[in-house]
Amino acid sequence: MTLLNKTTAELQSLLHNKEITIKELTEETFARVAKTDDKVQAFISTNEEKALERAEQLDNEPVENRGPLFGLPVGIKDNIVTKGITTTSASRMLEDFIPVYDATVVEKLNQAGMVSIGKLNLDEFAMGSTTETSAFKTTCNPWNLDHVPGGSSGGSAAAVAAGEVPFALGTDTGGSIRQPAAFCGVVGMKPTYGRVSRYGLIALASSLDQIGPITRTVEDNALLLQAIAGHDEKDSSSSSKEVPNYIEHLTGDIRGIKIGVPKEYMGVGVGEDAKNAVLEALKVLESLGAEWEEVSLPHTTYALPAYYYISSAEASSNLSRYDGVHFGYRSEDAKSLDEIYRKSRAESFGRDVKRRILLGTYALSAGHYEEYYKKAQKARMLVAQDFANVFSKYDVIISSAAPTTAYKIDGEPDDIVTKYMGDILTTPINLAGVPAISVPCGFSNGLPLGLQIIGNHFDEATIYKVAHAYEQATDFHKRTPAIWEEK
Repeated sequence: MTLLNKTTAELQSLLHNKEITIKELTEETFARVAKTDDKVQAFISTNEEKALERAEQLDNEPVENRGPLFGLPVGIKDNIVTKGITTTSASRMLEDFIPVYDATVVEKLNQAGMVSIGKLNLDEFAMGSTTETSAFKTTCNPWNLDHVPGGSSGGSAAAVAAGEVPFALGTDTGGSIRQPAAFCGVVGMKPTYGRVSRYGLIALASSLDQIGPITRTVEDNALLLQAIAGHDEKDSSSSSKEVPNYIEHLTGDIRGIKIGVPKEYMGVGVGEDAKNAVLEALKVLESLGAEWEEVSLPHTTYALPAYYYISSAEASSNLSRYDGVHFGYRSEDAKSLDEIYRKSRAESFGRDVKRRILLGTYALSAGHYEEYYKKAQKARMLVAQDFANVFSKYDVIISSAAPTTAYKIDGEPDDIVTKYMGDILTTPINLAGVPAISVPCGFSNGLPLGLQIIGNHFDEATIYKVAHAYEQATDFHKRTPAIWEEK
């Protein structure tokens, strides 16, 4: 038995019929991680002893009490706290931090009967788009180990793409689920802000962060979001809006669906292969009965500077708690309280984290708050209104999830316009708080391309309906990297 050639439904059938046990499935997962992860470097840490103990306990649960995710393995991005298991956020600051509680999403995974395999790599404090700023390791793209997996949820996307786990949790502040999902050829959903509790998430930018699922298929993605979504009284931004049954919407029938394609998302900076993949995807959706038109999101040009100021300001505020006193790294050379603060932060934070703290502190300072942070919040409202205007006439918006395929490690694109478009395609969605998914839609030079489907607030069901219909009409999700076949 191997995870590589079994769907979730097939695994559940094997478990229900007692052809395999949950413990055997868990052992197989760790064997796969041991075989593959020295190349991919997706995991910061694994949790084998506790996972096998839990698997044995779950094997005693009657079949009639088991849900669709019961007994299945999952990886957790290492900025989501896990009780008794080190949670580092890929930073030296939290290298030895062992939480005393579980995040709400982890509690929900436990309630669903899933087995946590370990903690997945990320850019330090989720600040980055390549997973190269981790303090511990650089994760590689399973399709080509010389290329990045994207970020900041690169470990989560790479682990799923490499067949190490079928499910993973990531976080998305400005594209950090969708872009790595596109780079790694998997499915990644950023839910509506407030749909999933952020309690227990190590915050980057509190008004932008959202936890979401990364999986191999749209159906699996819907199952995982179903498990973690819902109101949480421990999170004041959590919505009490009812969570629909997402699986019921995977009908394949998208006749009459109206699609808007923003001209701002299809211009200079988006590579020809990515652009053509979107146009081909639109042809597929048209053949299934959907309709599309070009639309405009006129304030898109303001989105990126607004995002940088808001996210950096909130990061500066959130990271002020890591001072070498309350918890986290403390410099051994500090001889005074002032030195504890300065040296602890200087020695344990990476370059990108320091840069964003400096920018955010400047934007929030008394002399510049009105000029930068307040103005950015006004621009954010214009960006959100653009989406509201389009969604008054259209069901979903479609674009590429990234302007190119994954670039080489230590090799970001030199073209500043392409780098700019990489953020333009994703950050406005977080500013507006709407949901969006990336699904595989093609390949270029052996590397995956991703299709982004954006929906209205709390309308993940329609996104899943369109994504599933497209997925079933194509075979991109069935392709796997060569690393799956290596012995």
